[in-house]
Amino acid sequence: MYQILLVEDDKSIREVIADYMDEKGKDTMRLTLAEDGRACEGALERQTFDLIMLDVMLPDIDGFTLCRMIRKKDMVPIVFLTAKGSEEDILWGYGLGCDDYIVKPFSLATLYAKILAILRRTKQENKKETITCGAIRMDKQSCQVFVNEREVQLQNKQYEILRFLMEHKNIVWSRDALLNHIWGYDYIGVDRVVDNQIKKLRNALGEEGKRIQTVVGRGYKISDA
Repeated sequence: MYQILLVEDDKSIREVIADYMDEKGKDTMRLTLAEDGRACEGALERQTFDLIMLDVMLPDIDGFTLCRMIRKKDMVPIVFLTAKGSEEDILWGYGLGCDDYIVKPFSLATLYAKILAILRRTKQENKKETITCGAIRMDKQSCQVFVNEREVQLQNKQYEILRFLMEHKNIVWSRDALLNHIWGYDYIGVDRVVDNQIKKLRNALGEEGKRIQTVVGRGYKISDA
């Protein structure tokens, strides 16, 4: 049974989503409802969730701030449900580490399909002890990295960056997002530390380092292509 947290201050929207999810996913998912940021924090203290649906415009702590706080401790999938539909807001949401960004109004059927797809994908990814990208293979249990079956020695931060990128292939991550995920939100320093570690990581991976691509003006991603 998937455990899902819905954080939405609009009671009517909260109830409509809850009713639909309860009917469609009664055998697969269970919803916990929170009306604001404080209630969200309380729910997260009491139990763990498989996915969080998060409104942005909440009366106390906005959804973007909540996302940053959650990402400091957990990689649980986060789906924003919000009326803030500008490109700037959407890119900001993805930069913070959300898994999807859905603009209101939306189809309940589409929302359910997206939620189910993310849950299934995450379940499969969590089962994998080995992840690959091209000729790069990472054993998450032993924290070893191989290129063409030859082990590559990486420093801790380089390994963490590579693992994060490989677990989120083809997604562009800004420097700020990587700083938040790898170094933590309390990191005090310059964002160029990300560039330096990416450069060292590419060098360590040799020819396969080209799979870590720079997306000008946006950040970095890793790709099989």
